[in-house]
Amino acid sequence: MFEPRRGSVRALDGLDSLAMALAGLALVAMALIQAWQVFARYVLNDSPGWTEPLALLLMSFAVMFGAAVAVRRETHFAFQTLRDAMPGPRQWVMKSISRLIAAAGGAGLMVLGGTLMVDDWSVVMAGAPLPAGLKFAGLCFGGALILLFAIERLLTGDYPAPGTDTEAED
Repeated sequence: MFEPRRGSVRALDGLDSLAMALAGLALVAMALIQAWQVFARYVLNDSPGWTEPLALLLMSFAVMFGAAVAVRRETHFAFQTLRDAMPGPRQWVMKSISRLIAAAGGAGLMVLGGTLMVDDWSVVMAGAPLPAGLKFAGLCFGGALILLFAIERLLTGDYPAPGTDTEAED
């Protein structure tokens, strides 16, 4: 007998998938922008100024969203070697500590990234007609996702992959 995934976990599964898809799209867009940069510079002899700031912006989103998903799946901020070296009951303590560290890091990125984003929003980004505060949006939103996923791990325990339902005990 299989236990269906609960609503909140299913919602976070969807957010996990969305973050991963957005990170993947950001990487593809970044590669296309860089390809255009190379073509324009060496073939057209007219290098566009907007490509580098936009590629860096997309890289920020890709890295932060990917890191958030990795925190949820406990492959980032997990300190696995140290945790696995501990005897049984201490492993739970180490998992909790690593989850608290991830939550604190996510909260810091969210708050400080959000502060930088708001403070820099009225300035125009060098090379692109976008608000300079966008440079910090990845930190802010990625930090929020890291915080959310770390709290989920604290409350629900180990990450069960979406394709593997746990068997209910009779």
